[in-house]
Amino acid sequence: MRRTGLKSLLILLLALVTQVPALAADRLSGLPAPILGGELSNSAATSVADIDEVLPRMRALGLNTVLVPAYWELMEPVEGRFDFTLIDRTIDVARHEQLHVVFLWFGVWKNSMSCYAPGWFKQDTKRFPRALTAEGKPLEIASCFSDNVLQADLKAFSALMRHIREKDPRREVVIMMQIENEIGMLESARDHSPLAEKVYQQEKWAERYGTDDYADEKFMALNYARYVEHLAKAARQIHDMPLYVNAAMNSRGRRPGEYPSAGPLAHLIDFWHEGAPDIDLLAPDIYDTGFKSWASQYAMPQRPQDGGKKVKNRLFIPESRCCENSGVRALYVFGEHQALGFSPFAIDQASEKETQSITEAYALVRQIVNRKPSNRQSSWGLLFDQDDRERIIDDGGVIMTCRHYFTLPWDPRATDGSTWPEGGAMLIRLGKFDYLLAGSGVVVDFKTSTEKQQEQQKQLGEDGFAEAGTSGGQKPGKSFSGKRLGLLSVDEVSIANNGEMQYLRRHNGDQTHQGRHARISVGEWKLLHIRLYEYE
Repeated sequence: MRRTGLKSLLILLLALVTQVPALAADRLSGLPAPILGGELSNSAATSVADIDEVLPRMRALGLNTVLVPAYWELMEPVEGRFDFTLIDRTIDVARHEQLHVVFLWFGVWKNSMSCYAPGWFKQDTKRFPRALTAEGKPLEIASCFSDNVLQADLKAFSALMRHIREKDPRREVVIMMQIENEIGMLESARDHSPLAEKVYQQEKWAERYGTDDYADEKFMALNYARYVEHLAKAARQIHDMPLYVNAAMNSRGRRPGEYPSAGPLAHLIDFWHEGAPDIDLLAPDIYDTGFKSWASQYAMPQRPQDGGKKVKNRLFIPESRCCENSGVRALYVFGEHQALGFSPFAIDQASEKETQSITEAYALVRQIVNRKPSNRQSSWGLLFDQDDRERIIDDGGVIMTCRHYFTLPWDPRATDGSTWPEGGAMLIRLGKFDYLLAGSGVVVDFKTSTEKQQEQQKQLGEDGFAEAGTSGGQKPGKSFSGKRLGLLSVDEVSIANNGEMQYLRRHNGDQTHQGRHARISVGEWKLLHIRLYEYE
């Protein structure tokens, strides 16, 4: 069996995950491609012992990057006195484990609330005022309109950035910073404190946008962004690296104030770009159903009106529910959106059953990206569940019908009453009639356009053949016209570090349903090299 060199073909593979769009390209291009991440649970790095224990486990799971909280309350327990013990330990252990770190600045706001601010800050509400509801109720949310709040936060964040610069001057470990965490208003769509009301009146907000909750949300979005811009500008001057802010989704039909409203949500992106131009990425934290829809809202490509010079937003998912479906979701965003990175939340607390999918998926991605490509090739992401079972892709006349593996008739798990696990993959075009499929729980067949148009739907029995009376034969006077596609070969392969595609085994016969499709079963994780041929 001949071995196919990927040095020429791998000019394919990861434009998907290594191509850097124009937005902040010089900063983003220095990041590992892609970020195979995991975010620690909130209290996982609050002691040296915890850091020593958790980071080696993350390396063993196959991560290349760990998202780690940086806690203001532990870094500045006494005003003006900084303790960087936990920051230093994180960097030292990560360096030893050959891991990158993204620090999450848990400063004034974490999931809307000011719970990670130091005690001296929390207790002095006169100096550091709270946001108020329209009824005058004080919230556990420091007001973003207070200069005292900003200056205290800015001082601490700047001290952190200076210390990281001294500890890791070449950004070998710390590669990116998250500013605050899931900023947003709760209970009220906007802050009604005296400081907020002053700005609201000065900017004649009600005249410009109205007075409903959605207008109030826009007001807060712009002013949260302005606040964040102060921290971003300081970071740029101290230790320039990619910066992002993350958003809790506006899901389940909630109105502003019922979710962390005014954060960097997709429908508020213009306000965030106006207020915080030094932020490189707006990033979604995806926990709800509809994963593909949420991801697509943040994968904002080049727009014609930008003349091809700007990208609105590159997809980076810093938090997603850590579950058995995490691995196929990662493959989907890397294949479909060329995502910068993916990161399940609280991966340190997840069960082995939940983390196994991440380990398997990241291992496939590592194989695909072991050589930097020199140009972009086509790639797609596949993600299926019990309700969303099929996707048809037209690749220049090659019609690929992609489905969940359980749409095949012979696996009893498909009909045992249990919820289908998600199936997903990266599908990559190497060349004409030449593809890679990397994933789990998917099946793909290939047809010409004319063949697909003339396709007769059949109901298959558990043996894979048509049920009696459902063959859908040709009507009298009708004849098939045009060319067909067949499977020339389907090989299970691996890709070595030097870029060579290494043959493992041939899939044929029962494994391709006698040449009808390529497939990867639910629970298996494989990389298939698929070659087609045309006949008539």
